[in-house]
Amino acid sequence: MILEGLVTTLSADGSPHLAPMGPRMGEYGDSFLLRPFPTSTTYQNLKRHPEGVLHATDDVLLMARAAVGKVKRFPDHRDADAVRGFVLEDACRYFEFLAVAFDESESRVRIECRVVKSGSGRAFFGFNRAKHAVLEAAILATRFHILPAEEIDAEYAKLRVIVDKTAGPQERKAMAFLEREWAAYRAKEA
Repeated sequence: MILEGLVTTLSADGSPHLAPMGPRMGEYGDSFLLRPFPTSTTYQNLKRHPEGVLHATDDVLLMARAAVGKVKRFPDHRDADAVRGFVLEDACRYFEFLAVAFDESESRVRIECRVVKSGSGRAFFGFNRAKHAVLEAAILATRFHILPAEEIDAEYAKLRVIVDKTAGPQERKAMAFLEREWAAYRAKEA
C-alpha cells in the first residue's frame, strides 16, 4: 500500500526539510520504501543523515504547498524521540525511521526504511472526497513538467467538480492554490 504523506529530514545546516512522499508501506507498519529522485533534497539529506520522520496528515493545504515547494513557514514541530529529526505537531500519525539500505541502480533511488518509533497526534478528521481530490491535484502538480497540458487540464476539471460538491474552506483554498500554480506554470511555458 502507498501512503501519501510528508517526510521531514535534517538539512546540512541542521534545519528541518519537508517534502511530500508516497512510500510503499510494509505490511505491519514497521518498514516502508521511499523512492525519491536522486536530485531531490530528501535523498541528499537521507544519504548524509539516514534518519527522518514520515507523517500521515489530512491537511491537504500543507500537502499542496509542499508538492510545489511553497510552504511559507515550516509547520510547528518538535524534536523526534528516537531519531535526530522533527515531528510535525499537526500530524495525525508519525513514523520515526532509519534509512537502512540505499539502491541507486534505477532512475529513482530505493531507500529501505525501518520504523523505530511511531505515534499519534491529533485525530484524523475522516474521509472526504474533496481532500482526496486535492491530494490527486497536488500529485499532478509534481508532474507539470512531465504530463501533457491537456491531460492536466482534463484532470483538474474533474477534480474541481468534486471539490465544488464536497469541500470545506481548507480544500477550496488548496484547490484554488494548485489551480493558480498550474496557470502560472502554463503562462511561463507559453
